[in-house]
Amino acid sequence: MPCADDDTERIAATARRALDICNACQFCDGYCAVFPALKSRRLVSANDLTFLSNLCHNCRSCYHACQYAPPHAFDLNLPKSLSLVRQQSYRDHVWPPPLRGRLPGTGWSFVAAVTFVSVALVVLPVLLWVPPELVFGRHAGEGAFYRVVPWGAVAGVAGAVMLWSLLAIGFSVASFWRGMGPAPAGVALRPALCDALSDAASLRNLGGGGAGCNDRDERFSRARRRFHHALFYGVALCFAATGVATVYDHGLGWQAPYPVLSLPVLFGSLGGGGMVIGTAGLVLLKLRADPGPVAKGLAGADCALLALLFLVAASGLSLLALRETAAMGLGLLVHLGLVLGWFATLPYSKFLHAPFRFAALLRAAMERQARRVGKRAGNARGRG
Repeated sequence: MPCADDDTERIAATARRALDICNACQFCDGYCAVFPALKSRRLVSANDLTFLSNLCHNCRSCYHACQYAPPHAFDLNLPKSLSLVRQQSYRDHVWPPPLRGRLPGTGWSFVAAVTFVSVALVVLPVLLWVPPELVFGRHAGEGAFYRVVPWGAVAGVAGAVMLWSLLAIGFSVASFWRGMGPAPAGVALRPALCDALSDAASLRNLGGGGAGCNDRDERFSRARRRFHHALFYGVALCFAATGVATVYDHGLGWQAPYPVLSLPVLFGSLGGGGMVIGTAGLVLLKLRADPGPVAKGLAGADCALLALLFLVAASGLSLLALRETAAMGLGLLVHLGLVLGWFATLPYSKFLHAPFRFAALLRAAMERQARRVGKRAGNARGRG
């Protein structure tokens, strides 16, 4: 549900107050990229809130280290405040523009409804128009999948939905980039981009300054970082499997399904396993986490995305096990429907946190580079 204007203003005011206190204290400077970026700002503008909230990785270390956290009279809860601002930023920059400020929910109901419709749109037409002996028959060898669903139908529908999603994400990220305010002038993009890619790939900001984050309570842990890595690289391996399979099909004329020890199957199996481990681990951490720094109303969006990713991976691994059985056809249809649902929800679900966070990491890297350039220029003037 969209936030009312007074709720939006209250969320922004609470986050700005928390950041002002943090800027005066500066105890958490080494925990993540938020605090060095905050330190260079005397006043926190609306653009700064958009930037800093998405730069935050929600590791919650600052909450457990904070002397002003509840039950202190200041009642400071920076992770919760930034989570609420971050969620609002998804609504403010979603594409197409008529949805801005009124994104129709990103939690269980939205993701479940889109996924159910996607699975139904794949399964029902095939069951109605494809002979049962093809859907429930045993198929082996090259092209077995396409005897159930023609390749053109798979590629056409999935490609169209994915193209729309990528277009919507691209426009959303462009709007978000503008929403962070003007980029630092005179900064070389390539070094900053390399720094941002390194930060994103390593999830350095889920390190809590080195000892780990507070995934569950005040104890330091690297579990959340590891589960995120399993999920992130699992998804990357699944897309690599699709890319290799495309080369096999269109370049070499080899049609799926492929042998168990082939690159597409190996990449897909490792990727699917990583996604299952990552999603299950992250949900478990959410269930066990200290509720203090958590914005409870946002848990549905997190868990909905994780549940969908788990089902996509689990259905893919099940399809591998069901090959050459009578259940392969139905398993293929369900898997394709789940993948289609994932593609359809990408621009309107919690998935937006990934491209928005990378954009914030890039902006932070550009600001660090600008500060280094300014410092060198100041030193040169001092020597002169």
